[in-house]
Amino acid sequence: MRLLLKASIPVEAGNEAAKSGKLAENLQAILEEQKPEAVYCIAENGTRTILVFLNIESAAELPKIAEPWFLAFNANIEVTPAFTPEEMPEVASAIEEAVKKYG
Repeated sequence: MRLLLKASIPVEAGNEAAKSGKLAENLQAILEEQKPEAVYCIAENGTRTILVFLNIESAAELPKIAEPWFLAFNANIEVTPAFTPEEMPEVASAIEEAVKKYG
């Protein structure tokens, strides 16, 4: 299962991490451990925000993925399932089935 994990770091926690030299260090350690497909760093709603695309085998992996962000940065986490264009035929088929049944 592919996920988009959005980690938003509160300003105070981000500033503290930056001043202590832990911002880049912790970010690098977490990303090395999680081995994402892609990572983007943005500013969103006045916070440092990291967008991380990951593949996982099961939802049971979510605590292992989220806890480092919580502990290192006091981050707010959002996890959203994601799919690639190659997966679109399977997605379209599921949508068509739902339309037939509920539409």
